[in-house]
Amino acid sequence: MTTDRKPTDRRKQVLEAAARSFAAFGYKATTMDQVAKAAGVGKGTIYTFFANKEELFEQIVRELIAELKVVAERTFDPALPFADNLLRILQQVLAYRDRHGLVVKLSQEVREFGTPMANGGLEAIERSIIAYIAGHVGEAIAKGEVRPSDPALTAYMMLKMYLALTAEGGHLHEPLDAEQVLAHFRFYCLEGLAVD
Repeated sequence: MTTDRKPTDRRKQVLEAAARSFAAFGYKATTMDQVAKAAGVGKGTIYTFFANKEELFEQIVRELIAELKVVAERTFDPALPFADNLLRILQQVLAYRDRHGLVVKLSQEVREFGTPMANGGLEAIERSIIAYIAGHVGEAIAKGEVRPSDPALTAYMMLKMYLALTAEGGHLHEPLDAEQVLAHFRFYCLEGLAVD
């Protein structure tokens, strides 16, 4: 009698355990011993896949970036104009980012301790969002939907504008509801770019 047991994917186990540990404890407080225990593997097993904690953390961040891209792609509707797509993508991607346990914990760690690796992880996530938006800005420029501009700089400004109207700007102005955010974003950012 043979059993068709699926082989255990140790690398996947390690990544899942590491993602939980980084989300629960942050970068600084996560140890390879914790990850090994949570994954149910020996610490040496982790080192067969990752040279150190930094490399493991960078892989976790890359996986989160891939998840954000899936959210953005699922939100994108080729039938909609650039402005509508941009607003929908920003809403969905940033909501997903802000609910993700790893981002929440890293943000807290950066505020409290200024941990460079945690800050680097958050910056990598932000750069990936900007790069994604920049690709769509470039397409919109090519189609004549928006005026010619530097796509990367325009994407950066759009992201910062959206954040200023939502999460990051709340201490400077009365909180805005979703409709107000969209109206102000469209007015300040998109109508200025629209082709007459």
